[in-house]
Amino acid sequence: MAIVVRIDVELAKRKMSVGEFAEKVGLTPANVAVLKNGRAKAVRFSTLEAMCRVLECQPGDLLEFVDDEESA
Repeated sequence: MAIVVRIDVELAKRKMSVGEFAEKVGLTPANVAVLKNGRAKAVRFSTLEAMCRVLECQPGDLLEFVDDEESA
């Protein structure tokens, strides 16, 4: 996968649980797990905006591009 989701890193920095994060963002804990595990196919900008607002971060703090060819 070329896009790596770093929600777990930002949650750990803030000592915030997945449940608390999910409630504040307006997602189910199951959907947060889908994002965290890299199984999401898309993220709405409104969801990304809410995640950044709750975590007080930038989109680049949550999403990282990793070139699969370089790591092979």
